[in-house]
Amino acid sequence: MTELVVILVIEDDETVQGVVEDALSEGGFEAAVAATGEEAITLLLGRQTEYRALVTDINMLGKTDGWEVARVAREIDPAFPIIYMTGAAAHEYASKGVPNSILLNKPFAPAQLLTAVAQLLNAGSPPTAPTG
Repeated sequence: MTELVVILVIEDDETVQGVVEDALSEGGFEAAVAATGEEAITLLLGRQTEYRALVTDINMLGKTDGWEVARVAREIDPAFPIIYMTGAAAHEYASKGVPNSILLNKPFAPAQLLTAVAQLLNAGSPPTAPTG
């Protein structure tokens, strides 16, 4: 039995949420969905599930945006894979995005999302890799 790879998805638009969930499922991943940044941060800090990557909308309901959620995820794990999705905030990526992340402009094809997730997951080294 293979280990299920859980991706934390933050998206407040149910249509986009469904597209992302379907794409990840077809790619062999499990999506854990949060509708707000606050909910996502609670899930990340609670560490009840080992999330392997974050797929986040940037502008969403609540006070916490995707930039902030990504920052918190990187405080927990400096190499945590981040994929941003946006329809309007791409121009802020250079100043607010975290290094080694990917930005997808909406609308995007499900295959683009899977490619981005695979690229970031494959770029990271396993947690047991020797350092220095």
